[in-house]
Parts: sequence; structure tokens; C-alpha cells
Amino acid sequence: MKKASIEKKLTEGSVVKQLIKFALPFMLSNLIQTLYNVADMFIVGKYCGTSGVSGVNIGGQVTFIMTNIIIGLTVGGTVIIAQYLGSGDRKGMRESISTLLTFLLFAAISFTVIMLLLSDGILWLLQTPEESYQQARDYLDVTLLGTIFIFGYNAFAAILRGLGDSKRPLIFVSIACGINVVLDYLLVGVYGMEAKGAAIATIISQAISMILCIIYLKRSDFEFDFKLSSFRFYKERFFMLIRVGTPLSIQNVIVNFSFLVLTTIANGMGVNASAAVGIVGKYNGFAILPAIAVGSSVSAMVAQNMGAGETERARKTFHTGFALAFSVTFVVFVFTQLFPEQILAMFDDDPKTIAAGVEYIRTFSFDYLIVPLTFCLNGLITGAGHTVISSACGILSSIGFRIPIAILFGVVLKKGLWGLGLAAPVATIASGLILFVFYATGRWKKNLVIKNEVQADADCSIT
Repeated sequence: MKKASIEKKLTEGSVVKQLIKFALPFMLSNLIQTLYNVADMFIVGKYCGTSGVSGVNIGGQVTFIMTNIIIGLTVGGTVIIAQYLGSGDRKGMRESISTLLTFLLFAAISFTVIMLLLSDGILWLLQTPEESYQQARDYLDVTLLGTIFIFGYNAFAAILRGLGDSKRPLIFVSIACGINVVLDYLLVGVYGMEAKGAAIATIISQAISMILCIIYLKRSDFEFDFKLSSFRFYKERFFMLIRVGTPLSIQNVIVNFSFLVLTTIANGMGVNASAAVGIVGKYNGFAILPAIAVGSSVSAMVAQNMGAGETERARKTFHTGFALAFSVTFVVFVFTQLFPEQILAMFDDDPKTIAAGVEYIRTFSFDYLIVPLTFCLNGLITGAGHTVISSACGILSSIGFRIPIAILFGVVLKKGLWGLGLAAPVATIASGLILFVFYATGRWKKNLVIKNEVQADADCSIT
């Protein structure tokens, strides 16, 4: 019996309908995946108190930065696979998938070993509060042992989205998240394993989501059959993945590093400030999800359309995405400004933590008005293959604005968490302005993936 096709054409039909159909599952998938760490923080906070919340936040941020190194490459893989699909180059698509999976398998093993050796020193450099040090160390070490599952799920989800399918990742991560919550309550609440139990629950859940992806792909007409002989490394495809994905990886690391600097500054203000910044960080993960999902969906749709030569359809995708994302995040901004205490109290009922968090979220939340434009512009430019430009903007906004503003207002001028929160919207404005200038020049229309691709022959592969 013929296997079902997993490919979805994003180059035909109504742009509005296609974008909503693609973005909605993407947003729900990211929302549910965000629940992994939020559930950890919520349940650990309920049973372990402020030190547990701080520990999960710090350990989770270190893991998140490491993961984002690889997510940049998987996003690059999404762009390349989508462009090959749009252009009809199945050979290029097949070899790129094989190279991506082979490289990520090797990277997962290497990262696990290196980070386990460095974890203690990293927590020391972050000025982890003494009260939460052991919790952070336990959470970080356990999540590092599950690196291969985190890399694997993100790789398969990125490939599926490049093929136009955002529904399957939603289904798989939904199942895994339900298991994660049950295990959190069992390991943390019943067995008292604190942050370590939350980390174990998260890793088991990530493993399940990756396994479900593999089972589905093996039963479909996927270009990769998961046999040992299929893990092949094509040099030309690897160089293209690196060229497109590495700038995104660098951007992800530096952007997240800049937020880690904010956490480090807050750690120096005490455990309540540390917990408050962690709580707002988790809430922020929900608040900007619509903009992230729409921006990433714009990237995938633009990539397929650029591969097919549909430049104007790509432009229309950006315009539609911006209108859709802003309509949602504006409501989130108003809600955040009206009910900050209630938001913070869901995670920690300590009055000092709530007071610190309100001060921080008042200025931080202005970011929600700006991210729709920045993320959708970034999606357009990334989908066209100009990842160096999008990366440069992210790096400049982080190093040139977010970190200096945080230090200036949070430390030098002693504005505390109010000044720390101001760093986020200022950095986003800077990045958005640079991206808009590049968009206005029209240079994004030049396709850097298909045009520059050197076709790989079978004899250049390494088995």
C-alpha cells in the first residue's frame, strides 16, 4: 500500500488561509512546548519554594542557550528543505535531510559530554544564589543527559515544517506535555525529588515526542528511512546548512546570552529578584508565542515561495503575518499591564517576589508591541536565505543595546528591575529598524539558497 504524503504546498491558494492554517498549529505547538519549563517552575515552586523556582530558571536558561545553538541549524534546515520543495529539487532535499540528521546526532553526543564537564563552572559564573545552587545544578545536569532527545525532536519538527506540515509536531508535543505534567506531580510532589524530578520528567517527555516523530515519519513517504546506512554526510549540503544555519545559531546564542546577563544581574539583587525575573521570563515565553509562531510560519512559507520564484506572494505573506501577530500581542500587552500581580502570583505567592516582578514586567512588556514587526521581518529575510542579515541584527541589538541598557539602568543608575526590564523593548526596536531598512531596499528578493547551490553528487558523500 502506498504511504501517505507528508508534504504540503504553501505556494498555492489564499495566503491568509495558508498562513493561519500553518501558524495556528505552530503557535499551539510552541505554547505546549513552553509548558515544559513552566510546569517545572510552577510545580517546583509549589513544593520547593523560591529557591526551587530560582534553580529551575537558572538551570533551564543554560540548557536553553545550548539548545538554541542547534535550533539555529534546524531553522536553516527548514529554509533549505522548503526551498528545495518549492523548486522541485528532490535530490537536494533528500541529501540535506540526511546531512542534517547525521550532523545533529554527532553534535548531541559532543554537547552532552562537554557541558556536563563545564556545568559547575557555568553556574558559578552566573552568580547562582547559594540557596538555589544545588537545585540549579541538579536540574542542569539531568537535562544535559537528555540533549539527544531535545535535539532530535527539534530537528524532526523543523523538517516537517519545511515540508509544510505544522500539525504533526503539535500532536506529538501535546502528548508529551501531558506526560510531563503527570510526571512532574509524581516525581516532585509525591516523591519529593525537587528540581531533579522536574528535569527527569522533562527529558522523558522530550524522548517520547522524538520517538513519536520517528514512528510517524517511518510510516510515511519520508525521504529518510532511519537505517544506519542512510546516515550520510554530503559536504556541499553541509556547507549550505552551515552557511544558512550558523548565523541563526550565533544570533540565538547571543540573544539568549543577553537575557542570561539580565538574569545574572538579577541574581546579584537577591533570591526574590532572581525568582521574579525567572517568572517573568516564563510568562514572556507565552506572551510572545503568537509573534514567534507567525514569524516562523512566515519564514517557512516565504522559503517555499522563494524556491518557486513567487516573490510577490512572499511579500504578501509578510504583510499578512504582521497584521495577524500584532492583533494578538496588543491584547497581551494590555492584559499584562492591567493584571501584573495576578500573573506573578500564579507562580510564587511571596509578596517580595511579586513586588519585584511587577516592577520588572511593567517595562519589559512594552516589547510585546514591537516584536510582531521584528519577528515577521526576520521571517521574510530568513526565508529568502539572508540569514547573515537577520543574525547581524539580533547580535547588534543584544550586544549594542540590551546588555548596555540593562547595565546602565539596572546597575549604574540603580533603577533596579524597572531599568532591567527596559532593555528588552529598546533592543527589539533597534533590531526592527535595521531589518526594515534592509526590507525597504528590496535586496531580500535575491534568493541565496537555490541560486548559489552547487549540486552534490553521490560520490562526494561520506558514509
